[in-house]
Amino acid sequence: MIGRLRGAVAEIGEEEALIDVGGVGYVARCGARTLTRLPEPGAETTLQIEPIWTDQGGLRLYGFLSRDDRRAFTALLQIQGVGPKAALAVLDVLGPADLMAAAERGDKAAVARANGVGPKLALRIVTELRQRPIASEAVAQFHGGAAAPAGRGTEAVAALLGLGVAEPTARRLVDQALGRLGEAAAEPALIKAALQELGR
Repeated sequence: MIGRLRGAVAEIGEEEALIDVGGVGYVARCGARTLTRLPEPGAETTLQIEPIWTDQGGLRLYGFLSRDDRRAFTALLQIQGVGPKAALAVLDVLGPADLMAAAERGDKAAVARANGVGPKLALRIVTELRQRPIASEAVAQFHGGAAAPAGRGTEAVAALLGLGVAEPTARRLVDQALGRLGEAAAEPALIKAALQELGR
């Protein structure tokens, strides 16, 4: 199964990109945010691929510029009522970190900005993502035994790192949350407060 494509950008369309890998052209469906960040035709790129079998068109490849984008896409697909088109639309208006921040805030209005996503589906998305956060490389490394930031708020910092927040910013947000909530605050409360600071 195809998990990644590395090759030259041959064409960029409205909904897909053609990637030339060793003389073979692969069509990858992409969201607008991905398509606008691709290099000019002729330049090399790497796309993380999520292959999906459909009854109508057989195998379709969905392309992303980062593993976290791909993980967010697959997490969205696990939610009832969210298909590939809606998942791409959500990721066009909210990157993985912003999406998780919106879920933590219960901000269905932010998700409902996505084309084709109504209020009910937006509410379902934020509710389910809050209960089942998107896995990310940083969180996986942290739980796998990588060195953790020392001191109070360790888990909160690691969670923010996993959402793609730079470490200095993550530490600053957690310190602000500690200042607001006090040193006795539980880690989940710190994470929520830090995400609120991030969303301001």
